[in-house]
Amino acid sequence: MHRLRVVALVAALLSTPVFAQERAEVASAAQKLQPEVLAWRRDIHQHPELGNREVRTSRLVADHLRELGLEPKTGIATTGVTAILKGGKPGPRIALRADMDALPVTERTDVPFASKATATFRGETTGVMHACGHDAHTSILMGVAEALVAMKDELPGEVLFVFQPAEEGPPDGEEGGAEQMLVEGIFRDFRPEAVFGLHVFSTVQAGQIAVHSGPTMAASDRFNIVVKGRQTHGSRPWGGIDPVVAAADLIGSAQSIVSRRQNISKLPVVVSFGAIKGGIRYNIIPDSVELVGTIRSFDEGMRQAVFADLKNVAEHVSAAHGATVDAKVPDTKGNPVTVNDPALTARMLPSLEKVAGQGNVVDPGLTMGAEDFSFYAKEVPGLFFFVGATPKGQDPMKAPSNHSPEFFLDESALDLGLRALLQVSLDYLHGTNPPPAG
Repeated sequence: MHRLRVVALVAALLSTPVFAQERAEVASAAQKLQPEVLAWRRDIHQHPELGNREVRTSRLVADHLRELGLEPKTGIATTGVTAILKGGKPGPRIALRADMDALPVTERTDVPFASKATATFRGETTGVMHACGHDAHTSILMGVAEALVAMKDELPGEVLFVFQPAEEGPPDGEEGGAEQMLVEGIFRDFRPEAVFGLHVFSTVQAGQIAVHSGPTMAASDRFNIVVKGRQTHGSRPWGGIDPVVAAADLIGSAQSIVSRRQNISKLPVVVSFGAIKGGIRYNIIPDSVELVGTIRSFDEGMRQAVFADLKNVAEHVSAAHGATVDAKVPDTKGNPVTVNDPALTARMLPSLEKVAGQGNVVDPGLTMGAEDFSFYAKEVPGLFFFVGATPKGQDPMKAPSNHSPEFFLDESALDLGLRALLQVSLDYLHGTNPPPAG
């Protein structure tokens, strides 16, 4: 009986994967780099910059890459930075991406490194804050670059580091973001086999990683609707055409586009109005009202139907009030759906479990947020995962969300994000968790 137990134990040990634990070099690098990554994150957080204006941040990144002995290319898509690390051994090519831009949000946290920065956005002065966590992404990738350079002699393959501007979108009238990075050729001379990225997320608990295979984040489109009336005194509304009332009716009618015209049992759709701007004085009915907002979808047919429905509502509701309308639906080219390549996701899932623990890697389902990482993942197989940002003991569903002025990052996410991205990179480059045959 004892011999049978021993045989069973040996068999179980032999069936255990060789790389069942986090790589020793990952743990060592993370421990060494933790103070540096923390300092970078706090510095970048205190000095946020809007899209295509990340001058200070890109300089910090480029200087660091030069100190590592790399030769960064700067000025890509306005302020983007890339660099290539060539390992000492032959192997695959991968790309790692981080975004650098902040948001036009006035910070309302009490951290000692809170942003006091301001900028002009759409003609108005606003606070600027890393309310989405891109400061963490940039710092993590700077740390991963340092760790990989330190082991380059034994490293198989090559790594392209991509520090991208304007993920939140470039200023009106400018090009930018991931799509522009590709237009300017970052994958032209260096074609990776796979691209990896991460995002700190408020709806995920600190210590956890969330990843979903297949379509993961929604397509994102922006619309701009200008309702045009005729200005008059507020005491004589009959003397003009009131675009405020027409705009209000338009917004109310637009709610039926999703609730009554889309089959949301198939896939979710969102239509949200984010800004209304019209008038300047309490007793003047203005000439026009501008409405801007976003559409989120996962299916191209549903996406196009929403475009048509919203334009139809805008034109006919405005006409019913005697107003005219200029409806740009969509206003600009949006982000496509972010798709995690199923085979790549299955292959790298064990790598994420090694650093977070199997019970701490969860499937978040579909996410209505959007990411221009989607453009990279349309070019080559991609994997994009979320790192928990909300402190343990706080309900992630009630925590201030990404894009909130009260967004708070549990800084343990820096360590977990660094270890996860480094583990994924090394496992892929070394051929760990090989793809299934055929």
